[in-house]
Amino acid sequence: MTAATGHHFARPGNRFWPVLHLSGFTPRLLKPSEQHELPSYGLGITNVVARATARADELTAAEYVEGGRLLTAKVERLRPRWLAVVGVTAYRAAFGDRKAAIGPQERTIGDSRVWVLPNPSGLNAHWTAATMAEEFGQLRGAAEG
Repeated sequence: MTAATGHHFARPGNRFWPVLHLSGFTPRLLKPSEQHELPSYGLGITNVVARATARADELTAAEYVEGGRLLTAKVERLRPRWLAVVGVTAYRAAFGDRKAAIGPQERTIGDSRVWVLPNPSGLNAHWTAATMAEEFGQLRGAAEG
């Protein structure tokens, strides 16, 4: 769906946009087609790996490593205060950190802090929208502090 529409997290049932709103990052529930509004809230969105897939396990280790390298370069250039990576598996693969867990990371990229958030895919059923919103909200609180 993301590849077809050109919008992040576009598949119906993906909880990214509702969780972003429930956590307080956006004042209303945005549609994927409204992703262009994110910069007005001080947010940006990108991919670790640019190739769209139905499932994360369709990506290769080499794609994740290259994606981590490209994302690092982008963060070094843009210098956000925080980089949030959605999905601990993606983060571990892209940055070679097998022990990473959800939450703030020891790693920084330049002066940018790193936080790993749960993947909002419906396939990640052990996280509810409410528990994801709590984690996203912790990041929001840290970013505002």
